[in-house]
Amino acid sequence: MLMNYWRVTKPGIVFGNLVSVMGGFFLAARGHVDFGLLLSSAIGICLVIASACVLNNCMDKDIDRMMSRTRERVLARGLMSPKTAVLYASVLCVGGLTVLMHAHNLLTISIVLAGFVIYVGVYGLLKRHSIYAPLIGSLAGAAPPLAGYCAANNHFDIGAVILLLIFSLWQIPHFYSIAIFRLDDYASAAIPILPVREGVAATRKHIMGYISIFTIVTMLLTVYGYTGYGYLVAAITLGLIWLSVAWKGYKSTDIQRWGRRMFICSILTIFMLSIMMSFDFSTRA
Repeated sequence: MLMNYWRVTKPGIVFGNLVSVMGGFFLAARGHVDFGLLLSSAIGICLVIASACVLNNCMDKDIDRMMSRTRERVLARGLMSPKTAVLYASVLCVGGLTVLMHAHNLLTISIVLAGFVIYVGVYGLLKRHSIYAPLIGSLAGAAPPLAGYCAANNHFDIGAVILLLIFSLWQIPHFYSIAIFRLDDYASAAIPILPVREGVAATRKHIMGYISIFTIVTMLLTVYGYTGYGYLVAAITLGLIWLSVAWKGYKSTDIQRWGRRMFICSILTIFMLSIMMSFDFSTRA
């Protein structure tokens, strides 16, 4: 039973977002780290993310049963009742917001709540009906690092805007890669994602475009003085590698294998960028 409560929070997603929260926080702190504030930021934000994941599992239990990668999820198998899941999500969300309210600013709390509402209330419903759902969902994906950034300095400045763009742009090719990797699942569940509606060929073009823009935007942190040249070299290198893997999709005959490679590459790219912006920050901004 305890394992079910753990699994329903999608711990892999929570951990991934924790890395981006740390990246945003360290970037804004610029070497002057309040570790108490960092700890409360991480705990509060992660609890709210976990709450959103539980509610997402609750909303998607019907389509999860249709997809091989999700049919073993707790709610899809009926191992937890929807009523219990909603109560659990409420406790997590209230707990997370309570931690944030005691140690943080209104800006951070607003960003966290906005990400929660977009992910659960907008994206969660829109993805069943619109091909544009990933564009909306990308904003929710950018909320954790943005919240970490604003928790450290209480300002929504150019750095915050760049961070919002970086993580929003990253989310879209990342999500499309999953959709290509699991194309049969999305088709069987009748989810109107781009590869299902427009085909893989059209999706490749979108992926190439978004990665290109993403790579350019990552450089802006150095251009505006928020990061050093080590980060810049890493951003360019990672962007070019991701583009190279994306380009190979035009010649690949195994679409699912290519989608999986793209997915792994996207995870490594954003993980390394988050690490680099944490340590190669600059005080020139």
